[in-house]
Amino acid sequence: MAKGLLLTYALWAVGGPAGLHHLYLGRDSHALLWMLTLGGGGVGWLWEFWKLPSFVAQANRAQGQRQSSGRRTPPLSLIRFAAQMIVGIYFGLVALISFSFMANFYIVGLPLAIGLGVLLVAAVGNQTSDFKNTLGAAFLTSPLFYGRPIAILPISLAASITAQKHRRYKASFGSETLSVRLYRLGLAYLAFTGPLAYSALCNTAATLSYVAETLDSFLSWFSFFPLLGRLMESVLLLPYRVWRLLVGDPGFSSTYFQEWEKLYEFVRSFQDEKRQLAYQALGLSEGATNEEVHRRYRELVKIWHPDHNRHQTEEAQRHFLEIQAAYEVLSQPRKPRGSSRRTF
Repeated sequence: MAKGLLLTYALWAVGGPAGLHHLYLGRDSHALLWMLTLGGGGVGWLWEFWKLPSFVAQANRAQGQRQSSGRRTPPLSLIRFAAQMIVGIYFGLVALISFSFMANFYIVGLPLAIGLGVLLVAAVGNQTSDFKNTLGAAFLTSPLFYGRPIAILPISLAASITAQKHRRYKASFGSETLSVRLYRLGLAYLAFTGPLAYSALCNTAATLSYVAETLDSFLSWFSFFPLLGRLMESVLLLPYRVWRLLVGDPGFSSTYFQEWEKLYEFVRSFQDEKRQLAYQALGLSEGATNEEVHRRYRELVKIWHPDHNRHQTEEAQRHFLEIQAAYEVLSQPRKPRGSSRRTF
């Protein structure tokens, strides 16, 4: 059945940021990308207003009559390359928030997440890229920056370059029922948002703290590129500015320093709460010395080690993990009040 331009515009207006118009046109990869990024932060959704006629025309072409006829490689697109970089970084940040506790995360989890983000953009429209080569580039790059959040940037760059090098048109395929397509999209959406929602709702303090640390490390890299760093700060501060304007805060100011100042103070309150909980987990009063923390940690580890509590393994395992997490928090040097604030 031919796709209608008027209906496409209606779906774009009503559910564009959720990808409804792409779902209608059979562009499932594009629909998923919009679902996970809310229409590319709204920018991509607005930009598509002028592209919808070409999307409809492409969807109405007969099966097997794609633009690939007579051409093996699609033209190079800088916009697609930039989108691959951005989405790769976005997927990497989400993975850092959701899965950084996993063993070998920087070797397996991080490059896999970034590679999948790059491949998702590569599969938008009638194009795609080589799955193995793109993920291979991500996995080969990750050990060079092991243990550092900044690894997101080079991994995304390597995967994006590889995806562009191996770009090709999609092969012809038979149509699938809407239920099958929705089922596949639903699984992909839950796989992305489920761990993130769990981290945000069940471990809010730790999640906010880790987000702040990751963004601080991320922005520190841009100190070598002042103009690019200022652009990234504008993008990252945009949701915060919108929220401040909506709530009508009389103290709202457009200066970067004051905005970052308030954000750091907000996040620091969660960091302070995390340290308080760590002291409680070890049974120490606030302000205990490093020697006291280390001594208490060794005592509790001996008491609650699972090998010494085989009659109550689950409870011992829970206490053992809490003790380790608390010790890790208190072992990190606490930054002075003004050390993490950016200067301009």
